[in-house]
Amino acid sequence: MKLKLAFISFAILLTTFLAGCEPLLVLDPKGPQAETTANVIWISIITMAVIVIVVISLLIFMIYKYRASKQGEDYEPPHIEGNPLVETIIVAIPVLIVIFLSIVSVKSTYEVETVPEGYENQEPLVIYAASSNWKWHFSYPEQDIETLNYVFIPTNRPVEFRLYSYGPITSFWIPQLAGQKYAMADMVTKINLVAETPGDYVGRNANFSGEGFAENTFTATALSNEEFDKWIDEIHSTAEPLTEEQFNKLLKPGHLGQMTFTGTHLDFAPAPEGEHAGHHHGDESEDETNTEHEDHSNH
Repeated sequence: MKLKLAFISFAILLTTFLAGCEPLLVLDPKGPQAETTANVIWISIITMAVIVIVVISLLIFMIYKYRASKQGEDYEPPHIEGNPLVETIIVAIPVLIVIFLSIVSVKSTYEVETVPEGYENQEPLVIYAASSNWKWHFSYPEQDIETLNYVFIPTNRPVEFRLYSYGPITSFWIPQLAGQKYAMADMVTKINLVAETPGDYVGRNANFSGEGFAENTFTATALSNEEFDKWIDEIHSTAEPLTEEQFNKLLKPGHLGQMTFTGTHLDFAPAPEGEHAGHHHGDESEDETNTEHEDHSNH
């Protein structure tokens, strides 16, 4: 009786505690990419819940049905051969579950890696997101502005973030808009998203990168197209230009608040892509040398 009362009290306490928690942001999507991720999570949760319920139910049934009984000392249990049907079921069901979850995972991975369905014909807004210890630098090459620790994006328009790092590997993550993607020092990775609902969304580095990792956060604000254009104009009329000297100071380890500049660091510190990529297998001088060598060989 005491054990039962303790269990009921614990269940009530746990329910009360969970009721006071904020909803999981990843399960409150505000864009198609995040919705795909949330759907996959729900499918996984439901699948695992069904498995757990079935397994526990079978366990209770087996324990009750085949519990030890008061038989005589000379009692011998009957000899039972294997049951092909049961053996087929216990092998086939896990295989089918794995196949089902694999199909869901592969399909959803391709969906979140591309421009969301319905937005393929729109020109994406390109934003370079570079991390440093422990800040996020957002560069708008088309708009010629740069922000620190916050990013504004228009609603109902595809946005392509190009990610890289000025330090250790980090992970770019806006739970309500898209999944995670690594930002590395020697290459550029890309993540596509669309914000369909105006609002402020929490973004962060989801990969441990040192003592300041916990506060390596930023705010993503989705605005209407008119408000976004107005914001761009306000920056060009009020913000100071970003210089190379100032940018180098911003790269030093530490935490800073939100800052805004005209111009971008891409002018003097380009992203590691194209001719500035970190993994070259030869340069122009080598190509010219190889071409000359081939010409001499032909003669």
